Amino acid sequence: MNLKQNEGAMDRIIRVIVGLLLIGIGWLGLANNALGISLETLGVILIITGVTGICMIYKLFGNFSTKK
Repeated sequence: MNLKQNEGAMDRIIRVIVGLLLIGIGWLGLANNALGISLETLGVILIITGVTGICMIYKLFGNFSTKK
């Protein structure tokens, strides 16, 4: 499988920031238990994709890329 980066710099920055916000919301208990865990999980996924620059969902859409 070809795992080339397919996220641009701005896309990656936004993913990390939103991921941190979601983890914070879930961790601070601003959401109930199930929702908090879901937000934290989504936050971790966004941070991982932001750091690696690889989004598998983009690959499902015919190698869509935000990288210039």
